[in-house]
Amino acid sequence: MAADGGSSSLQLPCVFSPKSRQFLALCAQDGRLRIWNTDSKTLHQEYVPSAHLSATCTCIAWGPCRTVKEGPQRKKRKSEAVQVEEKADLLAMGTAAGTVLIYSTAKGALHCTLDGAHSGGVNCVQWHPEESLLYSGSDDTNIVEWDLQTGKTRSKWKADHAAVTSLCVSPDGKLLLSAGHIIKMWDLDTKEVYRKFTGHSTAVTTLRFATTRPPDSNGLYFLSGAAHDRLLSVWQVREDGKDKNSVVSFTLTDEPQHIDLVTSNSKEEAVRLAVVCKDGQLHLFEHFLNGPCKKPLSPSCTVQMSDTKESPIPIPLLAAVLGADTRTVMLAYGSHLQPVMEKVEINTAERHVCLTRDVQTTLSLSMETTVSKVKTPIVNAKSKVLVPGLPGHKAPLKGTSQGSEKRKKDTDTKEVGSKVFQTRKEMVIKKTVARLPLSAVLPLVEEETKLWQKPLWVLSCCLLKCFYLQLIYLCIQQLPDLVTQLGVLYHMIESRVKMFHKLTKLDGKLYLLMTQVSANICSVELSLSHKERMSLSSPHFCSYTPGSCEAVKTQAEKFECCF
Repeated sequence: MAADGGSSSLQLPCVFSPKSRQFLALCAQDGRLRIWNTDSKTLHQEYVPSAHLSATCTCIAWGPCRTVKEGPQRKKRKSEAVQVEEKADLLAMGTAAGTVLIYSTAKGALHCTLDGAHSGGVNCVQWHPEESLLYSGSDDTNIVEWDLQTGKTRSKWKADHAAVTSLCVSPDGKLLLSAGHIIKMWDLDTKEVYRKFTGHSTAVTTLRFATTRPPDSNGLYFLSGAAHDRLLSVWQVREDGKDKNSVVSFTLTDEPQHIDLVTSNSKEEAVRLAVVCKDGQLHLFEHFLNGPCKKPLSPSCTVQMSDTKESPIPIPLLAAVLGADTRTVMLAYGSHLQPVMEKVEINTAERHVCLTRDVQTTLSLSMETTVSKVKTPIVNAKSKVLVPGLPGHKAPLKGTSQGSEKRKKDTDTKEVGSKVFQTRKEMVIKKTVARLPLSAVLPLVEEETKLWQKPLWVLSCCLLKCFYLQLIYLCIQQLPDLVTQLGVLYHMIESRVKMFHKLTKLDGKLYLLMTQVSANICSVELSLSHKERMSLSSPHFCSYTPGSCEAVKTQAEKFECCF
């Protein structure tokens, strides 16, 4: 759940780059990291971790902007020296395997891997604003301080008895907020607890500092949000230590999913807040933090999006960041596999704003050269169609009633869904999926999911990959609502593929074992004389016999079938 600097594992990570907001980094249901250019509205880079299913990405966070050297450059004279612009480069990704991957957008490749410190999945990562340090919180209840110059652990300490679900570093880099069910403020110099805050009944998923003032002046504020909680709580760090309860609360329509905040530098400057909730709505707040406020504050403006159909369908918002102007907001909406980015001006004087967008048209315009040029002709009752095949199949295509058309479509859909699983030819699968009508996609996905849930359903890795890639390409273009179902199906396919390799190894070991047993039995039988074999075949003697060999084979075959 993210703030601008990080994202929790409870939601799919989605974060804008700092300052210029030039990039949008997100991890979709297929486990891949995609970085989109918000200016050109195109996919900038894509990264596939080598073990992205066993170690899925759980959280991401952009590092501070820095000067990036892109390739060899000649040395300039003093008269030619210009000011170099700092750009967003490094991106930290926490994984379910307990490792942290550092990805470089300037190189377009993995910068380094931080591992060996966590025994559980990483839930949150946070960068130090000034030094080359990174902090990670995990299910193992520990916080790790990483030194990015050496790629090794600098410090590690136990945060609490529960998992660490959120982290946040203060703007001056001296304090660290950590949370599970209890929020703790740590002194980064001594690694000791500075304050404790309690008030959430569920796991805290969002922590953000709201002001840049030091804590000794009673002017340091931070906010927190929790899972299944429709309130954002604001806490004040007081000099006298009387800060057990939150001072301000912001009301939401659902739990927070993404947060962007413009901090306050003085009492005369208001805090601006943009919160995207799980239900896809955006709430804008503006408040002066100067002591407690008894009543929860409602948003000054709520933004929703819908399509342009006669019966409008809501379009979920994924993330939002505030611009320099109070009216400008950068939005990301649609699906995680194919998001739409747009900078809009919102009339904050209105309490509720609804934006209408044609997502299908926007997605088709953003596709570069992958759009098919094949057009399907419209056939009516007066048209005559020559059907290839057997001689005499030249009768005109008669128009049918609406009821018969519907029954025919349902029958064709079932036939396509059943026949496509009966072949093992890659080209047949590709051509079948490429020609599927929209009405056949959803039943095919449902039937495919049911089949792969059966224990004896095994296909080759090539066919599984081929079928999935063809189907997901069709759905991205025409049915973005199926992204969630395809993500579940993809994980199921990968788990089957990994189990298939293990079964292959087990089959080889069993075959080798049976071969050795058979060879040993045959050698023993050949070395024994006829009389000795007759004596050993009595029921009082227990050893390897042809019958025992068959019993061993039967038991091994039963064991193999169980897997």
